[in-house]
Amino acid sequence: MVFRFAKTLDPITLFHTPSSTPSKTAYKILQSASTAAQSPSAPSNTRGEFQLEVTTGPPTTDQLRNILDYVTGNPAGAGAPDKGARYTVGEVVRGARDAEDAIRKFKADPEGTFVRPITVDWTNGQAVIGDNESEILKMVQQLNE
Repeated sequence: MVFRFAKTLDPITLFHTPSSTPSKTAYKILQSASTAAQSPSAPSNTRGEFQLEVTTGPPTTDQLRNILDYVTGNPAGAGAPDKGARYTVGEVVRGARDAEDAIRKFKADPEGTFVRPITVDWTNGQAVIGDNESEILKMVQQLNE
């Protein structure tokens, strides 16, 4: 008798505000992508199914540090983003100048400073801020070259 462990699905988290139009749009994009990934006709060279986690709460401090690393492309989390970055620290935590400032502001007021929606692919270390459909789809579909 052979036992196989079920493959765990890659977790993708949407930090969501249900009353926000961009957040609702991001949620719909992710729902559609999740449904499409489950389809038998889904392309075999894409990630496939993923586990969509939707939360209205703020991230933990450790999750925030990871998100800052993902969006700035700077594992040290210092100052300006590197050349491969798509976002700045201030786009994740309102008014933050650098990662340490972001953590400080976030700890003082997590609900008021953390920007939503943010979609995070924890497995591949990526995040998309806002409701940019092409960026979200590119992240969740992850072509396997």
